[in-house]
Amino acid sequence: MSHVGVGPRAVMRSVAFLTAGALAVPALAGCTSEDPSGKPLAEQDVAAAARARVADGGTLRWAVDSVPDTLNAFQSDADATTTRVAQAVLPSMYRMDGTGSPVRDPDYLESAEVVDTEPKQVVVYKLNQQAVWSDGREIGAADFAAQWRALSGKDSAYWTARNAGYDRIEKIERGANDLEVKVTFSRPYADWKALFTPLYPKDVTGTPDAFNDGARRTLKVTAGPFAVNKVDTKGDQVVLTGNPRWWGEPAKLDRIVLRAVPRDERVSELVAGKLDLAEIDPETADEVGLAAGPRDPATGTPLMGPGGTPAPGPQGRSAAEALRSWALAHGSDEEAAEEEALAREERREAEAKARSRQQALSGFEVRKSLEPAYTQLALNGSDGPLADERVRRAVARALDRGKLAEAVLKPLGLPTEPVGSHLALSGQPAYADGSGALGEQNAKEARALLADAGWVPGGPVKKKDGEEAAGAEKDKDDKDEKDGEKSEGDDDGTYIVGEDGKNDDGKNDDGKNDDGEGGGKDDGDDAKDGADQESGEKHSSGKNTAQGGAPGAYAPKGTAAPAGSAAAPLAKDGKALTLRFVLPSGPGSQTLRTVADRITDMLAEIGIGTEITKVPDESYFKDHVAAGEYDLALYSWPASAFPATDARPIYAKPVPAADGSLNVAQNYTRVGTDQVDQLFDRAMTTLDQKEARDLLRKADSRIWAAAGSVPLYQRPQLVAARENLANAGAFGFETPVYEDMGYLKKGAQGSRPSAPSSVPPSS
Repeated sequence: MSHVGVGPRAVMRSVAFLTAGALAVPALAGCTSEDPSGKPLAEQDVAAAARARVADGGTLRWAVDSVPDTLNAFQSDADATTTRVAQAVLPSMYRMDGTGSPVRDPDYLESAEVVDTEPKQVVVYKLNQQAVWSDGREIGAADFAAQWRALSGKDSAYWTARNAGYDRIEKIERGANDLEVKVTFSRPYADWKALFTPLYPKDVTGTPDAFNDGARRTLKVTAGPFAVNKVDTKGDQVVLTGNPRWWGEPAKLDRIVLRAVPRDERVSELVAGKLDLAEIDPETADEVGLAAGPRDPATGTPLMGPGGTPAPGPQGRSAAEALRSWALAHGSDEEAAEEEALAREERREAEAKARSRQQALSGFEVRKSLEPAYTQLALNGSDGPLADERVRRAVARALDRGKLAEAVLKPLGLPTEPVGSHLALSGQPAYADGSGALGEQNAKEARALLADAGWVPGGPVKKKDGEEAAGAEKDKDDKDEKDGEKSEGDDDGTYIVGEDGKNDDGKNDDGKNDDGEGGGKDDGDDAKDGADQESGEKHSSGKNTAQGGAPGAYAPKGTAAPAGSAAAPLAKDGKALTLRFVLPSGPGSQTLRTVADRITDMLAEIGIGTEITKVPDESYFKDHVAAGEYDLALYSWPASAFPATDARPIYAKPVPAADGSLNVAQNYTRVGTDQVDQLFDRAMTTLDQKEARDLLRKADSRIWAAAGSVPLYQRPQLVAARENLANAGAFGFETPVYEDMGYLKKGAQGSRPSAPSSVPPSS
């Protein structure tokens, strides 16, 4: 299951799972002469081809997560498929380019500019003179005005998801001619380019009834290269066909069929020849990549496995196993020979099915990029231990974000740089790495933060006969008395590997810290060493099982304890420091569970325990994340070209509602500050783009410092596509160009960031 929805920016930013006081913030990178926004970490991978090389006609069967409940992108139940339909059939004044920036769409808009700022901000749109709705009417000021009235928030009869930006418009009127639309704002609005994308006809937005119900299952009037032919809820598909009144480059495809196919069923549908394009999980990508690799001309079996590794023999059997099987089948033991003969027949049938499956997948290839979305660790600051900023910061400082990103992205051959901003992704104008406001991973400093918050290594957390509670309640006199009970014979001059042998000051008897170095050494790599689960030298228990370090082995006194060992559990007021880590349990959530396991190990190294709870995908977000029933959670946010508008509800300080409840908007971590709110407000009102970027970067630094959420990695985007399908696949930041999608002419080839497969295109 996919746990991120990148919907139109006009809708509240969709969330998915597969997150104060005075803050000292260092100088921002944005203040230097170098541009901190960088470049996109990965290019789009769509097998780009010139239109002249793409054949006319054909149907594209494209897997989606669901048939949408509504085709109105401004309603609360709009989803990613709503967005896809809207992009193909409705006008957009601006679209996203390869850097995640808004660019004018010339099919609809000849120009748009701010013509006045005093006394009011005024923007004049000049529309393409050929732009018409599918009923023949010109696109014009009446459509802009109707959409503004519907989304302004002034008429509660309209069931809208949000009114950001539209609530700042004072009036809309016809300009110098029918092709000009003049928009006057009551308050300055920096993100004015976010408005009227998509633009609905006045037939949909003109009245509350039409807005609420008229565009849920059909769109009678459209203005894109495609039109909505039907929404088939029984057949779980939406059918788009070419728009005969489209004035731009004609669509290459005859039809696009958006089919609702669960993620775990997509590989079967690909094998059955019922899909041409589908976003897939890493396991399916491995299978498709294996099938598309070089094959033995005699047997048709792949010669190479995923990542260029040699492919295993039939059914994964070695030559020795095959020889043993032959010997059994032809041996003197008749009963064993008969059993082996039956087993060989079953294997032959399984191998035949596997070859057939691989042959069916050989016409596909995996196109990969990074999705315009990032996965974060959310820390619920509403109550419990994480209500203390010091504990949140300690959790964040314990994480090796580089290793977490590497665990997800390196096996896929994608860039492994961790995300450094809550508000933008690398390559977007507002991006700058603000993580310095929190500080780099450092286990020693994380432990110090916890100690300052009163969480200290303790014994039992529940009182037993003759015992006091652990943690800060524990009486020092009791410790002294306990120390005095030791007999001289207890200390035989040896150190047991795996036991820390610390004094009360956290140092070994020789005055060194637990890493074996003097107190001045920065042991920020402690957690890194301990989190390496790929070395096979340490289990999640924290015990070292490498040669020479078996638990219980004796070493001379003074020998340093193994680096990365799990710290003693922390406690305070008789209660252990244990955090509830809630995760989705569906088949598409394996990556999140892998990341969670690594985070758990990293936290254990500073003494924080975790209780992992796996819940059904359908209840994960609504009943746990949104409801605040978690301490730690993993979910994703989509990138936005307009972070001042779109990110504010995510990081705004929660405020009490009229009924006494807490209005968190989309801030599901419940962590916010007045300073962050003020910076967003200033960024939203300035028309100076450089000033807006600087304000957003300052806001991001303060969000980092508050440690309500920790960005981890940009999500991978893996798409299985027919090899002869052009201009479609892993789109990255860019808005798809639906009219250019199609199948290559015979002998033509699309361009890709990496070398295409050697398998010829499917006929």
